Amino acid sequence: MEDLEGKQGSSAWQRWRASLNNRYRMSVMNEDTFEEVRSFQLSLMNVYLALSSIVVLVALIVVVLIAFTPLKKYLPGFGDVVAREELMELSSEITSLERELEAQTAYADNFRNLLLGKYQSVLESQQGIDSAALENLDNIEEVTISAEEMQLRREMELESVGAAARNARQQPISGSRDIPLEQLFFVAPIRGEIIGGFELDENHNGVDIIAAKGTAVKAAMDGFVILSDYTYDTGYTIGIQHQNGVISFYKHNQELLKEVGSFVKGGEAIAIIGNTGHQTTGPHLHFELWWHGIPVDPVDYIRF
Repeated sequence: MEDLEGKQGSSAWQRWRASLNNRYRMSVMNEDTFEEVRSFQLSLMNVYLALSSIVVLVALIVVVLIAFTPLKKYLPGFGDVVAREELMELSSEITSLERELEAQTAYADNFRNLLLGKYQSVLESQQGIDSAALENLDNIEEVTISAEEMQLRREMELESVGAAARNARQQPISGSRDIPLEQLFFVAPIRGEIIGGFELDENHNGVDIIAAKGTAVKAAMDGFVILSDYTYDTGYTIGIQHQNGVISFYKHNQELLKEVGSFVKGGEAIAIIGNTGHQTTGPHLHFELWWHGIPVDPVDYIRF
């Protein structure tokens, strides 16, 4: 009995295999004339192979489209993963740019302070200080500065301003050749009485000139503005790079009229006289004149 069933199963398998290779003829005929237009010879094996090839080809095309085109973003679930990865990369780039911007801003602030040789109070530099503490800042006792520290600050001031005089942006200013200061023409920033003279030993690198409130401060010569900002000690301060390695500073102003990078002509209004900054006792202009990084007495070259 078992041999009979085995023979029947074997014969059925053989018949099925044989049927796969049986050839059939498919004809395409004209319905009106019954004329054969075209005919095809087929077998079950050929049909199976053709359908399998089509299925595999379609599957490969779908995989390629999903893997290498934006279509994957529209698939449920998969698009969210891609979006999250892109957002994480974008967030990381933004964080890196913010850190670079903070570092550049801090560098610019430090360079500006070194250029003036002034340092802001520790209280002002602390974060989170309230407005009431700032209003009472004048009542806080100042820390006594030693002679060594004063000397160090003075040397840093001379070095920083000297570097600015040597490395300031070069622009085509007429008469830019190196000539003595005595041969240069300076415009008096303001006309008034000098109440504080040039005393290099006392770290007073300029002269203090008193004038009426609202008086316009003028540029001493043609030049480019290299500093226009507020500092704790000198208030609203503006600095101008002139020809021949000359730099002029105008401090304690009430208002600044020019921005960094602006070109100004000699005698042009650049600020309004004021009384800003910690190191001042009344409305006046503190004017400094530097030549190749060395402060000089403005009275020797300008009639106020």
